[in-house]
Amino acid sequence: MRFEDLLLEIGGRFQILILAVLCLLRINLPMHFLLHNFLAAIPSHHCAIPHQEAFVNLTMEEVLLISIPRKPDGTFSSCEMFSQPQFHLLLNSSLQPENKSIIQHCQHGWVYDHSQFTSTISTQWDLVCEQRGLNQATATFFFIGVTMGAMVFGYLSDRFGRKTMLQLSLVCSVVFGMLSAASVSYTMLAITRTLTGVALSGISLIVVPLGMEWVDVQHRTFTGILTSIFWSVGNMLLALAAYLVREWHWLLVAVTGPCLLSIVCLWWVPESARWLIAKGKVKQAHRHLLRCARINGRKDFDVSPEVDLNYSYISLFRTPVLRKISLCSGVVWFGVAFSYYGMSMNLTGFGLNIYLSQFVFGIIEIPAKMVMYVLVNRVGRRQSQAWTLILTGLCIGANIVIPKLAIMAKGFSEAAFTTVYLYTSELYPTILRQNGMGYTSFMARLGGALAPLVFLLDEAWRSLPEVTYCGVAVCSGAVAFLLPETLNVRLPEGIEDIEKPQ
Repeated sequence: MRFEDLLLEIGGRFQILILAVLCLLRINLPMHFLLHNFLAAIPSHHCAIPHQEAFVNLTMEEVLLISIPRKPDGTFSSCEMFSQPQFHLLLNSSLQPENKSIIQHCQHGWVYDHSQFTSTISTQWDLVCEQRGLNQATATFFFIGVTMGAMVFGYLSDRFGRKTMLQLSLVCSVVFGMLSAASVSYTMLAITRTLTGVALSGISLIVVPLGMEWVDVQHRTFTGILTSIFWSVGNMLLALAAYLVREWHWLLVAVTGPCLLSIVCLWWVPESARWLIAKGKVKQAHRHLLRCARINGRKDFDVSPEVDLNYSYISLFRTPVLRKISLCSGVVWFGVAFSYYGMSMNLTGFGLNIYLSQFVFGIIEIPAKMVMYVLVNRVGRRQSQAWTLILTGLCIGANIVIPKLAIMAKGFSEAAFTTVYLYTSELYPTILRQNGMGYTSFMARLGGALAPLVFLLDEAWRSLPEVTYCGVAVCSGAVAFLLPETLNVRLPEGIEDIEKPQ
């Protein structure tokens, strides 16, 4: 009996329980992946004004008027100050300073508005103005960690098993997450956030394929969409956590805490029987499948062993069809992550406060995923992947002129991300599935690492970041048309299942 037929025969409550636990794990991810929005938020600020006691007869607005130059839009500068008080501006605030040379960069630090955030890493270490690049780099360091972790966990989970690596990933996530919260310097935070990214990469990589390897072909789409919906739930919970916890150390503790519950719940989840059979560990697979059948009230069965071979990332490029799949999938994943995180890390330009923007961005993803559940089963994976990416790019480009299209762009972007997890898990054979997910996730996290830095391009041209996100999304969407369709196709077990003529 083929494994797909076996799962169809014995499926039921057991698979539902596995998916429930894996969905809990999935909630953890966006709470860290999008944490930069709150962890490194830059509140309103201006240069610290020395000797303010000399201005006791002036209001705060008047002190700012004589101490801080105004920008063209009339607001006070965040990064400049007068070297000497300009008292003549009290008579007429529209006058210019006596001499442009008296304008200088902040000399005595900054004063921050704490009405929205008690503290962030920006206010803790003055990561503003000339240090703004270091602030954005915090997200890049995290995604560099996720990028490295993708290669490590992708290979190890194909070698040593899905569950073992998932447990290791969760434990390391708790350790490095708590160390991040205890950071006493920017350097310590950068290192621990990078290591947290490495650890969380295992959860990101393994949860979706492990769930799909326990279900038959008829329920694969449902499994992929369901686990993806819980990413959106985590998105909304992040908005709630950040709203309730305004101090960055405790916010890190709050978003790391759920990993402890996940460690306890994961104890119940079995190793992938599909992977065990592919590795020749038939007795262990049979034991898990018997447990599955018993819980679901089904009869006994026989399991046939398969050949145990070891593969590496090089195997993804050795044969023609796999090589084409790997090259195209890498481009698609880069484009999906680059545009998604480009949208998700820009919460200040949509006319809502940062917490409401985060919540809206999370809730808008759910209908997008439900629409994708229908589309990937009706028009197929390939067409869905390509057009969601292309429409993401077009909406981001149009957002330059019509800001309201940002919400549509976010919906399409999430639809593209939902599809790519499902699609890629179906493209690679079981013996290489985690290697394939590791490689494509590496490409995605490379896109995620670069996405925050693109915001710095607005200094050259205000709309250059949007144009960049648009171009990458459209081009990667076009590449998706080169991938094979997987709708209603059995999950491939070996490389020969990929390479044989369709």
